[in-house]
Amino acid sequence: MLKRYGTPPKRGIPYTRRPGAYVILPIGYGILLTYQDGEEREFQLPGGGVDAGEHPIPALHREVIEETGWIISAPRRLGAYKRFVFMPEYDLWAEKICTIYVARPCYRLCDPLEKDHSDHILSIPLALEVMPNEADREYIRAYFAL
Repeated sequence: MLKRYGTPPKRGIPYTRRPGAYVILPIGYGILLTYQDGEEREFQLPGGGVDAGEHPIPALHREVIEETGWIISAPRRLGAYKRFVFMPEYDLWAEKICTIYVARPCYRLCDPLEKDHSDHILSIPLALEVMPNEADREYIRAYFAL
């Protein structure tokens, strides 16, 4: 049974299961995050949806390049959780199944490919302060034993 974060599902709403892969990227004494400067302006762990027929690891590599421009290696699964959200970019009510990994950021290949995304290296305390997702903060705290 996956732990649920955020609001419970709303009655009468059909939710579509949406798997996703997200990653903690320790770098120096900090963590590499993506900042989304679109409709929802926020710092997030890099990652995103796993498309139908796609394996989570290639999806993770693809999403990290798209959102940060970085190449990563040696992803290792830490755990998973779920949350129920409305995804306006897809006009979709989703049951997001979020699998969290940790990996090594190798090098920055290019600028982020996704519109309104930028890559940032933040200290762990600052990352925990600015990230709105409670579940991701909990995984960061657990990984860094905080």
